Amino acid sequence: MSESSPMVQVICPACQTVNRVPAARLGQRPSCGKCGAQILEAKALRLDEAGLERQLVKGDLPMLVDFWAEWCGPCRMMAPQFEQAAALLHPRVRLAKVNSDQNQALAQRLGVQSIPTLVLFKGGREVARTSGAMAAQAIVDWVRQRI
Repeated sequence: MSESSPMVQVICPACQTVNRVPAARLGQRPSCGKCGAQILEAKALRLDEAGLERQLVKGDLPMLVDFWAEWCGPCRMMAPQFEQAAALLHPRVRLAKVNSDQNQALAQRLGVQSIPTLVLFKGGREVARTSGAMAAQAIVDWVRQRI
């Protein structure tokens, strides 16, 4: 008798549908049962407040969120490093970017006072945060130490 893989809820970034995926198949490019889009890519999602809330409430994967703004020099410098970290942490951790200028109420509610700020969520709750630009491997190491 074979042991089945636990199921993980993953939110489709295209249509916001909750998909149940066997944990063992997360790295096999699963697609959405509703719209057919790939639900887990090795890149950061671009989210607004509603999208982030849905990911945190309905999704099972840990999520690292980069709060940034277009005018922020360190944010722009870290952007390619964050994308590289997304590829390195894929598929066990989702990474997302939230523009703090376009989502000021969310940033304020979460107490984001400087940017870039990285906030790590697990089980829908904040487990860690750090501010300032980081290299890709430093981001990966920071996340892995906390999940």
